[in-house]
Amino acid sequence: MITEQEVKNAQDSWGKGVVKIGELKDDRSECESYTNNFVDSHYDFNSKEVLFKPTKTSVRQFRPTKDGALSYFIAGNSEYPEDKGFALQPWTNVRFENATLILEENRALAMGNYFFTDLHGGETKVEYTFGYTKRDGNLKIDVHHSSLPFNPEA
Repeated sequence: MITEQEVKNAQDSWGKGVVKIGELKDDRSECESYTNNFVDSHYDFNSKEVLFKPTKTSVRQFRPTKDGALSYFIAGNSEYPEDKGFALQPWTNVRFENATLILEENRALAMGNYFFTDLHGGETKVEYTFGYTKRDGNLKIDVHHSSLPFNPEA
């Protein structure tokens, strides 16, 4: 059975990884290498297509391949010209607030808000649903959907 703590550990690791990508933005080679490893260690792209729908996309918003995820995090892929490199912001912290968890033997789902802290201490609230599968004892994301909260003023 996947535990709540395992999900929280996976979320903490993911958030720290996003922060680290931003810290490496001035060394493109190191940033690409780290981000490649980050995606491999946190997502299940090596086993299957992943349901990856990141926050700031509108043209090619669904990214079932690793290349699409890498481009979202650090940009630089001409097949995804809208990407600016979300993780290059940079962010100083990522904080998860789970609204609901579904825990099963080899599968977990988490839904809630996560908050990205910028260099000035401002937070951006984003809604998310992550699906995790347990592979070789580790949780891997196979569903990633995030979006900005509805703005009735827009």
